[in-house]
Amino acid sequence: MIEMPYISQHRRRRLDTYINQLMLEIAGEDIGEFNYVVTKLLQARATNSYSSINEIVGVLECIKLEFYRRFTSPYEDKKIIENGDVY
Repeated sequence: MIEMPYISQHRRRRLDTYINQLMLEIAGEDIGEFNYVVTKLLQARATNSYSSINEIVGVLECIKLEFYRRFTSPYEDKKIIENGDVY
């Protein structure tokens, strides 16, 4: 059985300190800075092997799907109610 890599509340608080500082630094309209930060994190994690690349791509796909499920889908549902469905 594969365990999900959930993070303890203690580790989240510690990481959130750094994340909050970083978000204050890159806050604003320039999505390029956000892209740069994510890219540098990916590069720091990657090694020159298929398994490393595959692992990172898998994590990105899961992040994308979870973001869509938790953030985008409720937004779309709200807009359907406001503007009507097209289907």
